[in-house]
Amino acid sequence: MSQALDAILGYRFTRSDLPREALTHRSALQGKRSAPGSSKTSNERLEFIGDRVLGLLIAEWLAERFPDEQEGELGRRLASLVSQPVLAQVAETIGLGEALSVAPGEARAGVKRRATVLADALEAALGAIYLDGGLEPAREFVRRAWDGAMTAQAAPPKDAKTTLQEWAQKRGLELPEYAVSARSGPPHAPVFEVTVTVGEWRGTGTAGSKRAAEQLAAEHLYGSLPS
Repeated sequence: MSQALDAILGYRFTRSDLPREALTHRSALQGKRSAPGSSKTSNERLEFIGDRVLGLLIAEWLAERFPDEQEGELGRRLASLVSQPVLAQVAETIGLGEALSVAPGEARAGVKRRATVLADALEAALGAIYLDGGLEPAREFVRRAWDGAMTAQAAPPKDAKTTLQEWAQKRGLELPEYAVSARSGPPHAPVFEVTVTVGEWRGTGTAGSKRAAEQLAAEHLYGSLPS
């Protein structure tokens, strides 16, 4: 498993436990005793680390590449480059999905091709590189793997709410309506679930602020709409 991930990522691991963990979907651990040499942990913890490393490295790269752009423009670029669709495309391009370890039933159901699974695995792989070799090899991998997505951004992408609103207006529909459908967490760390509705379509998003949840809801809905 280590050699497989080495080849996919173009990085040679010194710790064999990290690639095993990065390639282990949580379904592979359900109801099973760990075989000798197998991972006892799914890739969720590495995904958590990789998500933060990716945000830092993409932000650094954007600041270098677009020195005249302001925070809002850079923020929209960042949100796009670390979004699930882009991560899933990068993972698919490098062939990461086929190396994943999943439960047999999940494999038959095509879980290795799901965008959310591919995106999570890519973040986990990045987290593994960072823990094994530090920031520099992680930076080299990101700049190699995201090069196509980065160079394709001629102009800052529009935010999801603006894109969704324009979609509705072009079709003569009423503007998107946003509503807080649930709130949880303590006062100092609230979690908002927002629902957005356009005509017969609906999307949801959950985040630590209403504004962020609205953006995620718009992104979720727009991704499922007909073109």
